[in-house]
Amino acid sequence: MDEKELIKLCRKDDRTGQKAMYKLFASEMLGVCYRYTKSLDDAEDVLQEGFVKVFTQLGQFKGDGALGAWIRRIMVTTAISYLRKHNRYRNQMDFEHQPLHVVVDETATDYLQTRELMDLIRKLPSGYQTVFNLVGIEGYDHSEVAIMLGISVQTSRSQYSRARSQLVNWVKEGEEYTKKTAVNDN
Repeated sequence: MDEKELIKLCRKDDRTGQKAMYKLFASEMLGVCYRYTKSLDDAEDVLQEGFVKVFTQLGQFKGDGALGAWIRRIMVTTAISYLRKHNRYRNQMDFEHQPLHVVVDETATDYLQTRELMDLIRKLPSGYQTVFNLVGIEGYDHSEVAIMLGISVQTSRSQYSRARSQLVNWVKEGEEYTKKTAVNDN
């Protein structure tokens, strides 16, 4: 079944079509949701809320872009709403303007495997994690992030810079630890 047929079925609230669309996009979108949360359970909650929105708002999909990209945007906005709603995230989502910190060595992340990097991103405070995901992974610019999160462009830049700095520091600490253990093993 092609995407146009799938969309047509889902717009008619056809359960078979909805199940097929879910199966087609759920795995990828769970990854998107997981980048914004601290646990798989929370990511699954966001995914479910997101798909409810996908199915109820599918009439707004114009078809002028990729369906997957449209669904991804819904998942991102659902994740941000979820973070704001839940106390364990809300306290970390209070953005305050802080000066930029220069990242000295961006090549440090080249040594990490994707999974290790995602684990480190997940360890960031929720505010840093959210901005880093939106800018560094999703590709939004700081003005879009500012609108989405209700913050200033400068705050978005500051949060992104601090997140990158923290990630670079963690990578360097990991490299130093690896070097020390390699020396001790010999």
